[in-house]
Amino acid sequence: MTTPATRTSDGRGTDSGRPRVVIIGSGFGGLFAAKALKRAPVDVTLIGKTANHLFQPLLYQVATGILSEGEIAPATREILKHQDNTRVVLGEVTDLDLTARTVTSTVLGRTTVHPYDELIVAAGAGQSYFGNDQFAEFAPGMKSIDDALELRGRIFGAFELAELATDQAEIDRLMTFVVVGAGPTGVEMAGQIAELARRTLRRDFRTIDPTQARIVLLDAAPIVLPSFGEKLGDAARRHLNRIGVEVQLGAMVTDVDADGLDVKDSDGQVRRIDAATKIWAAGVQASGLGRLLGEQSGAEVDRAGRISVQPDLTLPGRPEVHVVGDMMALGKLPGVAQVAIQGGRYAADAITRRQTGKQPQPPFKYKDKGSMATISRFSAVADIGKFKFEGFIAWVLWLVVHLMYIVGFKSRFTTVFHWLISFLGRGRSQRVATQQQVYGRLALEQLGAGWEVSKTGGPKDPTADDEDMTNRDSA
Repeated sequence: MTTPATRTSDGRGTDSGRPRVVIIGSGFGGLFAAKALKRAPVDVTLIGKTANHLFQPLLYQVATGILSEGEIAPATREILKHQDNTRVVLGEVTDLDLTARTVTSTVLGRTTVHPYDELIVAAGAGQSYFGNDQFAEFAPGMKSIDDALELRGRIFGAFELAELATDQAEIDRLMTFVVVGAGPTGVEMAGQIAELARRTLRRDFRTIDPTQARIVLLDAAPIVLPSFGEKLGDAARRHLNRIGVEVQLGAMVTDVDADGLDVKDSDGQVRRIDAATKIWAAGVQASGLGRLLGEQSGAEVDRAGRISVQPDLTLPGRPEVHVVGDMMALGKLPGVAQVAIQGGRYAADAITRRQTGKQPQPPFKYKDKGSMATISRFSAVADIGKFKFEGFIAWVLWLVVHLMYIVGFKSRFTTVFHWLISFLGRGRSQRVATQQQVYGRLALEQLGAGWEVSKTGGPKDPTADDEDMTNRDSA
């Protein structure tokens, strides 16, 4: 028996007659919007590309072996299992029709059309290589669990290969780690690789000395953490230098390959850094759905793919379409989790008010709760309103805030446990790295669209029930 290639969903599988709300994205904006609609007189369908909600700010800790992916990515269904008016659907949204009010999603060849009365678009953003997408093959970004696991494999694998190497130049290349982008993600990643090399791994090898690993943090900007201001940026740079990170500013990456990368300095000189492991933490690009929305609504879309929204987070002439999080452009709002959370809640409240006949709420106003970034254990920087903190106090604030927003008690408990292991001791509980993690992404890209045809997902052609199109020797 096969699944129809295309089917239409009413949002819950039954016709309740209530307004249908479709939410695109299970990130901060989408999840918090869904939770805010728990008691609203609507039926909610949340469509996610993955089956989990991702706490993206802690991805770097998965990549460096501190946390497991499950601790920062609880199942969306589990989070929303007590919301009887909410249905979770796995799929990637491939089309939107604002006139017909439908959303089309696809997963493993199965296409579903979801009608809606209200739409919340919270599809987030991916990595931007500023027009050099070919860099992604050799310098993965860090926007998904797959990215973090691949980087974990590359980082730990580099030390393993260095232990086997006999040529000093090759050892140096393998033990050089370059992080591109000196924003919060880049700073946190560079700091954790330095701690990994100098604390966790320092006694684990017999031929190489992990403490001699070279960690380079590059950025074309003149300061570290530009959004935090010069004072905190300088403090972060000084601390990174103390723990062994080379901070190179005014340095623009012009090319990346398997063996290293080319860098153009502010004086115009181009130089080479030989490095086996490159990590891209510079720039974001909003979901391609932004351009699709722009074409259909006439709203302006900026270079980063973000769509201009009205003060109430809706599209011009489309009061039923709400855009939140990294996809929206409104004033100079930053692309941070709090903007998505507050925007998702605002959109949910607007829908509830409309359905219950209440007065519309005032225009969206973001409440800035500050920015934080860790540098190493017991050290961080925090910019909270008029107050700026650095060092241990900032680190404690970072700890508390991140625990507050991790979804689920179980996740909080295990996260604290693994933080104790890493921060008070020298160990890291998540050091497993496999070839599948490192090479899986490249293999899937080489397969192209053909990878969708598998026994797991079922053949797309109903006549091909008995044909194995995966070229596997066994199932």
